[in-house]
Amino acid sequence: MLLGPALAQVVDLVAWPEEDGVHVADSLGHVVLGGGVVSGRDPVADQDPLSDTSYPFARERLESLFSETRAPDLVVVHTGAHHWPERGGHLGEHGSLNAIQSRAPLVLSGAGVTARGVLDRAVRTVDVGATLAALAGGSYDGMDGAPIDLAAPTGGRVVGLLWDGAPCGDLLHLAAAGELPSVARLLERGCALRGGAVAEFPSVTLVNHTCALTGVGPGKHGIVNNAYYDRELGEQVVPNSDANWHRSMDWLRPGITTVFQRVPGHTACVNDPVDVGADYSTFDLIRNGGGASAMLATLPDPATDPHTSTPFLDDADYAWGSRVDGAGLTQVLDLWSADDPPALTWWNTTLTDSAHHAGGPRSPIARAGLRDADTRLGVWLDLLEERGLLESTTILLTADHGMELADPACTGDWDVALTAAGLPFRDEAYGFIYLGL
Repeated sequence: MLLGPALAQVVDLVAWPEEDGVHVADSLGHVVLGGGVVSGRDPVADQDPLSDTSYPFARERLESLFSETRAPDLVVVHTGAHHWPERGGHLGEHGSLNAIQSRAPLVLSGAGVTARGVLDRAVRTVDVGATLAALAGGSYDGMDGAPIDLAAPTGGRVVGLLWDGAPCGDLLHLAAAGELPSVARLLERGCALRGGAVAEFPSVTLVNHTCALTGVGPGKHGIVNNAYYDRELGEQVVPNSDANWHRSMDWLRPGITTVFQRVPGHTACVNDPVDVGADYSTFDLIRNGGGASAMLATLPDPATDPHTSTPFLDDADYAWGSRVDGAGLTQVLDLWSADDPPALTWWNTTLTDSAHHAGGPRSPIARAGLRDADTRLGVWLDLLEERGLLESTTILLTADHGMELADPACTGDWDVALTAAGLPFRDEAYGFIYLGL
């Protein structure tokens, strides 16, 4: 039903677990990952992370998801063109298994990194956690990821930057064109991967923030989507919501540790809810200071922020992201103006995601979001240089997923077909199908 011609423009793949492995099918073929083709051809045969039409690390990513009891009975994967504004979709979208929506940037710079330019390589988001832990002198035992071999520990400070939703290709293109001078400064003292860091599946925000900061996939950390159904509790869980964002780690599986818990020395987590064990945390301030509404009153006015592209402030999400990122920069400057800055700092940037959702990759608003993030990065880099800390600091820049431009003419809804067939089901986060409910 899902793979018939009526839904062909909106359904790319369907995946589900059975005893013999994870099955993946599209309208032209059906495969058991690691087992063999059942019929037609293998829908995910192309897994080259440098190819824009591929499904990189498909087996590892899907097996991780389906090993968690919170996972659905089957996953419906959107086509890249599918547009669903009535269900919360945007012009810029992510969440898919494909390379474009999964490919986040990966830049390494500074102490312990050799300047090598842009390399034809790729890693996974879980490797970010292992790399941060290793560079900061901590253990990465038990992680799914491994340290990236392009940076060596030096005993200096380590900083991880996450530009939410920033697509790898456009970031590298704009840096080379001189439109992101701060990213270019990082590249002058380091390297980048053309294939970037491939997000775990689904390629959505909270799943991959958690992957990056724990070094394990959703099958271990338990945050399987921005919204899912918990069979054990018999209820919907929405950890990525205005009401729950600051307490999203309440749903982290027991025994899972973050990089903040693994490294010695003072740690800081700026504007990211995956903050378990951090000595300084923005979201800890929110939890202890009256909640998100109290924090909202303290955010700066973006109209007076010199680092904000004010022509786009009529977009509510752009204005919100600018306020959050203005406060993030203030926190980072305060932390790095101290006599002894943190041994490990993690700094999340929000606006890049809002701007790309609003207009899609390469749109004027999306590129303005990247330029604003680059300007704020430059202010911090200037502080490090002024204090003589730039040469001794290792910096990793990444994101939580990529981004793809949807086609407003490509609409449709598989839930309509499932409902018409009389099937009892729940569709969480639009694509996670729980049957019999």
